[in-house]
Amino acid sequence: MHPAPSVIAFTTLSGLGFGLLVFLGLGQPTVTGWTAFWFFLIAHTLAVGGLLASTFHLGRPERALKAFTQWQTSWLSREAWAAVAALVTMGLYAAAAVFLGTRIAPLGLIGAALSLGTVFTTAMIYAQLKTVPRWNQVLTPLHFLSASLGGGALLAGQITPAAVLLLVAGMIQLGHWRVGDARFSEAGHTLASATGLGQAGRIRAFEPPHTGPNYLLREMVYTVARKHASKLRVIAALLGYALPIVLILTPGAGHFLGGLAVLGHILGMLTSRWLFFAEAEHVVGLYYGARG
Repeated sequence: MHPAPSVIAFTTLSGLGFGLLVFLGLGQPTVTGWTAFWFFLIAHTLAVGGLLASTFHLGRPERALKAFTQWQTSWLSREAWAAVAALVTMGLYAAAAVFLGTRIAPLGLIGAALSLGTVFTTAMIYAQLKTVPRWNQVLTPLHFLSASLGGGALLAGQITPAAVLLLVAGMIQLGHWRVGDARFSEAGHTLASATGLGQAGRIRAFEPPHTGPNYLLREMVYTVARKHASKLRVIAALLGYALPIVLILTPGAGHFLGGLAVLGHILGMLTSRWLFFAEAEHVVGLYYGARG
């Protein structure tokens, strides 16, 4: 599928922001006053900034508020409600920590759960799509959740949890790639099943459905060379997971190495999310004689 920059920024930044909010809600680190202000400012900026970035991919951004009306059937709508609930709850929690110098632990726990729930609903927007076999697997929500928690722990300065969670996230990332590579074939999608003409015998395209590009081709059909994908996977794994772990576990590591670890993780996650969309094969590609 077409790797739109707005959606890449959305899934990367919001995941980091809500991941940090999870740890702040759990009291890790235990901060109040101006220190808490800067932590919560970073978390809310990443979370809200990511959510706002996603609206740039909408055909009619002014209708974004209508997403709240379909919560019974749409994971996108559930994400919207979860995000608002998490941000409001953590906003109240932050206000008490910053202005009153106190942590309201129950409120923090609720906010942490809502923040984690928001990341889960984001993941389910993609995981529930049977038309994109690579995404339609249990490792998709696990990938989003583990990356969010690993990045959140890193931003929160929680060295041991960050190292463990990034290691787990990296292993899940590798598993997601490996399982995802075989998902399209395992799903059994063919031109015959895509057109519903399987009973007629061997089906092949007589000529292209359209003489020029259209919306489906622009958004749903995108191919990335295997050799380029392999290189980008190595970059994503090294920058997003391995390098941050090495940097934060280096004896005497301070703010400089910590900052490099965060920067490396963000660059690695941006690469990972680019691949997440670029490698996704939509079944509509069969209709156009392409698997991309």
